Amino acid sequence: MYSSVRDRPAPGAPETPSPEEPVAPGLGRNVPLLGVTSLLTDISSESVNAVLPLYLTTVLGYSAQAFGLFDGVYQGMSALLRIVGGLVADRRQRHKEVAGAGYALSAACKVGLLATTASVPTAGILFLDRTGKGVRTAPRDALISLSSRPETMGLAFGIHRALDTVGAFIGPILAFLLLWFTPKAYDSVFVVSLCFAVLGVGVLVCFVQNPPRERLKPARAPAFTRDSTRRLMGNRSFRRITVAGALLGLVTISDAFVYLVYQHRTKMTPTTFPLLFVGTSLAYLLLAVPLGRLSDRIGRAPVFLAGNAVLIVCYVVLRGSGSGFLTIAVILGLLGTYYAATDGVLMALASEVIPAELRSSGLAWLTTVTTLAKALASFIFGACWAWVGPNGAVSWFVAGMAVAVPIAVLVLFHPSTRREVPAR
Repeated sequence: MYSSVRDRPAPGAPETPSPEEPVAPGLGRNVPLLGVTSLLTDISSESVNAVLPLYLTTVLGYSAQAFGLFDGVYQGMSALLRIVGGLVADRRQRHKEVAGAGYALSAACKVGLLATTASVPTAGILFLDRTGKGVRTAPRDALISLSSRPETMGLAFGIHRALDTVGAFIGPILAFLLLWFTPKAYDSVFVVSLCFAVLGVGVLVCFVQNPPRERLKPARAPAFTRDSTRRLMGNRSFRRITVAGALLGLVTISDAFVYLVYQHRTKMTPTTFPLLFVGTSLAYLLLAVPLGRLSDRIGRAPVFLAGNAVLIVCYVVLRGSGSGFLTIAVILGLLGTYYAATDGVLMALASEVIPAELRSSGLAWLTTVTTLAKALASFIFGACWAWVGPNGAVSWFVAGMAVAVPIAVLVLFHPSTRREVPAR
């Protein structure tokens, strides 16, 4: 967040270096630095996530329903902790330190993966890794929004998500290469993951800075108190954005299940399975910045809703019987387009209506609600798979999306959904 005219030094006075010193018009230097942090961290996390579905279902013997339960808890673990991370960051105005604690916890969990082999301890370490992700997400996104001008916030989140996706692109390729040369040697993936996680923490600690504290009003109360919750939920725009995000999340199939449905049909080998993550990340990488910039020009809500409409097409193609290269290329391209149009755009849309001093906790509330909705969706999809099979489960979710998107249009374009900040 940039200082107002009255905050600027008098003519001729020396300027003090600022962590929000622009690297481009409207963008502070925290934006690319946080992008590099996320790039390195995503190489770490996505190299593990790329092998996780098959590792759990083939090595540890999880059924589709059991994996749905695991996937839901895996996503939900980070959701609840996001409010805690946002609460602490807003109360202390130490966004960097809280985010750093989350990144450090995830890095430490990579050591834990090397020390465990039984299914229960492995799942426990993975859940703890999600705890780290939950703690760091809201403070990191708050740092991005507070280091950007409102008119370029979509671009700022697009740049961050693009760099983040570079890591999501490289991670599965590393996993593929490691498993290609050392088949079923999952420990080698965990070692490489640990190295990149440590590098990501180093960039954050050494280079990212908090916004000057004098530019932020200290939050009067943490996120869970009646007063601060009333201030957030009393904002009709924020409330409607949260409802729309949760509704759409409730009918979203997790990436892992999308890939498992395709693998179930084609009998894809475990060695090539990580390449599915690469295809999605490539599309996301190519489109994150253009769609972020587009959201700054035409509005964030239209871009966000269009991204969810694209997801319907993705599910329809997935439901079809095709198994060739063109089919999977279309599926992965549409899935990456969905993320480019929704992930950072939703954060930018909400950042417009959340007061600066409650930015971390407000974004934490939003991501918690939407992530819990997606976690519940994983439970439901796993149960549907066990009941009607993978194609039947996809059909149910196509129908759900077809209902949810028009409702979300009505919610986000309701006259009361406008830019507003609640009075203190």
